[in-house]
Amino acid sequence: MKNLLSAFSLSFCLSACSVHSNVESNTQYVDPFVGAAEFGHCIPNACFPFGLIQVGPQSGNCSWDYTGGYQYKDTVLYGFSQTRVNGTGCPDLGDLLMLPYTGDMEQKEYASGYQKKNQFAEPGYYMVYLDDYEVNAEMTASPHVAIHRYTFNTNDSARLLIDFQNGMVGDENTFHQYVLNAEQLFESSTRIVGFARTKSWIERCYYYTIEFNRPYKQKHKLPLRDIREQAPRYVLDFDLKKGEELLVKVALSSVSIEGAKRNLETELPGWDFNAVKQVAHKEWHKFLSRINVKGTTEQKRIFYTAMYRLFIQPNNIADTDQPTFYSTLSLWDTYRAAHPLYTIVSPEIVNDFVNSMLKQFDTQGFLPIWALWGGETYTMIGNHAVPVIVDAYLKGFRGFDVEKAYSAIRTSLLTNLPKSNWDVYDQYGYLPFDIIKDESVSRTLESCYDDYCAAQLAKALGKEDDYRFFTKRAGYYKNLFDREAGLMRPKDSKGNWRTPFDKLVISHESTSGGDYTEGNAWQYTWHVQHEPDSLINMLGGEDAFITKLDSLFILKEVVHNEGFSSDVTGLIGQYAHGNEPSHHVAYLYRMAGKPSKTEELVNYICKTKYLDRVDGLCGNDDCGQMSAWYVFSAMGFYPVNPCGGEYILGAPQLPRITIELGNNKRFVVETVNYSLENIHVRKIELNGKELTGNSISHKDIMEGGILKFYMMK
Repeated sequence: MKNLLSAFSLSFCLSACSVHSNVESNTQYVDPFVGAAEFGHCIPNACFPFGLIQVGPQSGNCSWDYTGGYQYKDTVLYGFSQTRVNGTGCPDLGDLLMLPYTGDMEQKEYASGYQKKNQFAEPGYYMVYLDDYEVNAEMTASPHVAIHRYTFNTNDSARLLIDFQNGMVGDENTFHQYVLNAEQLFESSTRIVGFARTKSWIERCYYYTIEFNRPYKQKHKLPLRDIREQAPRYVLDFDLKKGEELLVKVALSSVSIEGAKRNLETELPGWDFNAVKQVAHKEWHKFLSRINVKGTTEQKRIFYTAMYRLFIQPNNIADTDQPTFYSTLSLWDTYRAAHPLYTIVSPEIVNDFVNSMLKQFDTQGFLPIWALWGGETYTMIGNHAVPVIVDAYLKGFRGFDVEKAYSAIRTSLLTNLPKSNWDVYDQYGYLPFDIIKDESVSRTLESCYDDYCAAQLAKALGKEDDYRFFTKRAGYYKNLFDREAGLMRPKDSKGNWRTPFDKLVISHESTSGGDYTEGNAWQYTWHVQHEPDSLINMLGGEDAFITKLDSLFILKEVVHNEGFSSDVTGLIGQYAHGNEPSHHVAYLYRMAGKPSKTEELVNYICKTKYLDRVDGLCGNDDCGQMSAWYVFSAMGFYPVNPCGGEYILGAPQLPRITIELGNNKRFVVETVNYSLENIHVRKIELNGKELTGNSISHKDIMEGGILKFYMMK
């Protein structure tokens, strides 16, 4: 992030007109509202790439629909908070809710209606007009600082509500207990500092400095809504005339109040809102220009909106004077495609990602599983920091201590933790369902993949004993394959299959239990990313495998579950594109000798599950993973095995894609005879030579060249 901060500081020295030149910017194709309805849980908030701040509207709370704090369908806003998680299935953050308003100090409800036509968002900027209060509210951000601009369009009393209790939670009871303790210090009539210790998804502390461009006249402390609340709400009165502006800067730190102050002084010492907005725009332009595509306006909007979501997180939670420390690591999701994509389009931060994981290891004694605000949530299964680290090393990244990384991997895969029962795993060669009550099959399968990755790094480092040990464990998935059912099936400690066996029932650990993770036997059987050839043979060879895979896509589209099942969406038969374990499955057809079926399915998924509208995503974006699938697939390849740099070929969904690699190198994906009807591939050439295999390598891409697809109906 230091390079981003340097860019931020430098950009303030440039003229505003240099940002908006005659060069077309890919930012114009981004619609932050896509995915901000129904399942997507995306946010239209203003943020800086990988920044700590995501400032924007809050239209609801206290339910799964509002893990991101906003649903496009809503017609009322409750204010603007400074942080948010993007596209997740669990809620947290939502710090320091602010609402500019007019009229009586005490209101029945602090909220305002608004009209969609008076709401706008683009990368780094959000704006809305609050009808009830006649206030135009705008937000933009630097990496650690949000800046709000409120224009009051009435001579009525100008006020600002600050809710220090606010946070995104799953229910109302948790909301009132969200803040564990907090302090606010009004240092002057233009500055408030403080901290809050909170607990929703994770227990954490955040520190802040709030500054106003003009002094408040009075402050009023509102009554608590519930005696359990540990943080107040204040209303500040300002002396503003019609058309005048109140500017508010909010600097955050995960370390200290002094850190928040330094972040403010370093990044945003002045009050030029437009300059901050322009710098954010320029940084978004830089990242979104890493890939340039040709296509229709609609195609570009879908592609660049997906690419935009990739760079909202991970978030650097370190202060400006500290080494970068990236958190918001949704690794169960993002190891599959988002992190491999970072190695191509933003390689300069890959080493920082790895070092951040190692820093968290130093703190907690194991690699992060699902990290937020530098802490561990223990959400999901496996330890998929392992494939991310190993993939980086195998692709040539050397900006981290590999021996330390290997030691962290080995420790994490040998030390019992919540959802990591290695003694049981090694005793039986799988996790028996009578000992491991929840997710025994999926935890076995995903642990096998982590073991495979550990084995590859052990081999690269010459650790032969460990290589053999982890390679053996990587094959444990075979112990749960029921040849009669042709599915991965739960088995008890005596070697007996679970009977009766409902192949379609959806498991969900916290609400209904079960042997799988947000899925069923049909969806998890294909989770052998490291050895698909072995899975093909286990199912009887290519023809039998294809027949079985066909069944997945033509089974009845039903969700059979007694518990929560909203994560299992985007169904095509029993294939669930709205949840990550399915993401590699369409590419297995090519690996089994039927590339045409991969081409058909990828085209269908792209056309039906990624749309240019607010409900355009079929599931949670999950910190960019859903979007990364689209970016890869639109380019014509995908990392079925996301560790080591092999990309399985599909079919591009755009006529031409250019990846800008730096140092005057480009990798171009070019199509011949492209049309919306020509979805199949006749042949593929790399730098003029016909490809006969199923894949291209990371090295092929990063050396630059031309990958040419000859399309046909």
